Amino acid sequence: MAAVLTSPMEVPLSPAGWSPVPSTSRTISVPKPRVLLPVGHGYYAHARRTVHRRTLDQDLDEQEAERLKNESSKANGLEIEDDLGVGDEPESRDLLALDAKEWKRQDHYAVLGLSKFRYAATPDQIKIAHRKKVLKHHPDKKAGEGDSDNDQFFKCIQKAMEILSNPEKRRQFDSVDPYYLQLEEDVDHNELSKLSKTPEGFFKAFRPTFEREAHFSKQTPVPLLGTLDDSKAQVEGFYNFWYNFDSWRSFEYLDKEVNEGSDSRDDKRYTEKKNRTERARRKKEDNTRLRSLVDLALTLDPRIKRIKLEEKEARDRKKSKGNINPLARKEDEERLRREAEAEAQASAKAEVEAAEAVARAEAKKAKQAAANAAKKARRVERAAANIMNAPPTSRD
Repeated sequence: MAAVLTSPMEVPLSPAGWSPVPSTSRTISVPKPRVLLPVGHGYYAHARRTVHRRTLDQDLDEQEAERLKNESSKANGLEIEDDLGVGDEPESRDLLALDAKEWKRQDHYAVLGLSKFRYAATPDQIKIAHRKKVLKHHPDKKAGEGDSDNDQFFKCIQKAMEILSNPEKRRQFDSVDPYYLQLEEDVDHNELSKLSKTPEGFFKAFRPTFEREAHFSKQTPVPLLGTLDDSKAQVEGFYNFWYNFDSWRSFEYLDKEVNEGSDSRDDKRYTEKKNRTERARRKKEDNTRLRSLVDLALTLDPRIKRIKLEEKEARDRKKSKGNINPLARKEDEERLRREAEAEAQASAKAEVEAAEAVARAEAKKAKQAAANAAKKARRVERAAANIMNAPPTSRD
């Protein structure tokens, strides 16, 4: 149904001495209402003047100046292009010093100057960012500036474009985006607990975390943290979803490559098997990390406390009215006892899981340290054996 647009116009008074032209017809048609739709060049011009608070003459002058500017730019061979907000991101020394051989460790979004977009960057934005970087760091341009030996960063740019322009490879990289991996490592449960002492602090601490994790969900839409006034059904729906969270993260981007020049099928099978094992391990650790985060949120959520208090007050009101029989009271007490036991068991389980996670991390560090020490010892032994087996040097 079309909306009716009322125009704030006043018809001016007829000038003095004006008289209507005699009508050639005997009757005048009956006035009919007309619906004006907010579309078309005239409406957009009106909206532009309203937004920029210009008069009609000012808007015409601005449009003419813009037209002349575009014509002048085209005459000088310059292209007027909307860069879709890509802009020019600063390039740090560490970024420019990247080694092209270590491409799996580089942040492809940072290389192309798309750090503020990351997974939200569109294919058009990626193409624009790549074009800008190529024009800035092309080896031919570097040669003209007297720096023709260093083309490592240009190779990093080309590799970033190869990864991000391929939907499958880009999804694999997004799965292990170093920016988000660092944010996940920086999550401190003790700090979250301190920040969540007030309802406002709880939502401020946990809302960005759940919004970040929602990106990895296979199911959409993803229920987010909500507000303090959410109903019991909304809160239960939120935690049911996150306790059954189905992530698309695959971690295959971190797979080790088969040794170059090796045609052995055994080597390939061994590498593939090891990669599958590593993927499964990382997936399990990621699920454990997310579940511990949801456990912590459930423990600190002020809405849970509010809902329990409301239910208790409702039961107390029932009791005060005398509308509850002894059997219902006994069932209520039994249910409360079971809920308290379940809550205690969940809390104990969360503490045990956290302790086990810390123990696993310590064991992993100890194992890695032992492996490094053994490797160093083997290198020392080989060096000593080489010295012992070296032929004696002749003397003049």
